[in-house]
Amino acid sequence: LLTWPPETSSRAFGLLWDLSLDGLFRQSDGNTNLWCPSLREVSATFHNLGAHSPTLRPLGPTQHTGSEASLSHSEQQDALQEVALDSSLNYICKFLTLCALAQPGAYTDQNLLDLIELLCRAGLDTRLRLLPKTDLQQLLLQLLENIREWPEKLRQLCCALSRASDHHHNLLALVQLFLDVSPRSRQLRGQLSLLVMARLLNQQERLSLWQEKAQLSSLCQLLSLMRPSSLRRYLGPETVLPGQEQQPKASAQLDHKVCYLCHSLLTLAGVVVSCQDLTPDQWGELQLLCMQLDRHINTHIRESPQAMHQTTLKDLAAQTYIRWQELLAHCQPQAQYFSLWEGV
Repeated sequence: LLTWPPETSSRAFGLLWDLSLDGLFRQSDGNTNLWCPSLREVSATFHNLGAHSPTLRPLGPTQHTGSEASLSHSEQQDALQEVALDSSLNYICKFLTLCALAQPGAYTDQNLLDLIELLCRAGLDTRLRLLPKTDLQQLLLQLLENIREWPEKLRQLCCALSRASDHHHNLLALVQLFLDVSPRSRQLRGQLSLLVMARLLNQQERLSLWQEKAQLSSLCQLLSLMRPSSLRRYLGPETVLPGQEQQPKASAQLDHKVCYLCHSLLTLAGVVVSCQDLTPDQWGELQLLCMQLDRHINTHIRESPQAMHQTTLKDLAAQTYIRWQELLAHCQPQAQYFSLWEGV
């Protein structure tokens, strides 16, 4: 119904919402009986709204796919179509959140993982750029809480999400869809950020990414690979054609891409550290992180009025260093503090 004309779909959704709430309040025995859309139906809806990602295509034939039912996706979309798309996407998140709250057991763990991945991919789809981020974030939080076998499913979910895109910008945006407001979301943010960094740097098979106590140690090794001059190898051979490295324009473009990648990696590194419950015995690892940051990134960035991307990266590195130094002060072992009364 969300692919019908705006005035029709709006009234239809309002009726569905009222009927669903009325049914929930009328059930006095505690057994809710709310219709929850299947993964196939959610996927088909996104597809009909214009998603062009192959992973969002419907799994079978669906209704209301005619030209009169689909939204226009040309670059010249008028205001009415944009409002209609925004409303439809808002309805999807709103109703799925109601389903997740009212019937936590409506979806199996595997269905929840697939639905989370589908929603994250939809959040990255350029044709669904109006997807309301706040509503989507709240929905994702609730879906995470509904997973029954959480520790066992965390790794599977992280692996699936880390393959949602090949571009570091999209992967960082995906991590930021999960708010740092609950233990599960916090754990997912940290683990996913570390996995994305390892994947971008081709280190996923060489590090102990799934040992919680070894995350800072793994991050130290990744930081040593983030020196801007070393990141060119991870941008792919198509970035600069052979023989063009010495051309000023090509060199400037490559430098911009390198700083862009380093900025995303450093932001992800900050997420990994912020999601840790730091203890005094991790003080040494955090201190090493600060040293690695200063050695491999801070000292290798040359600021220039003609290259603001370098200044932006330098600022992020400085802010990250200060933040980690503050964490060092808070988790420093008591034995490290100097006592004026010692020996008196």
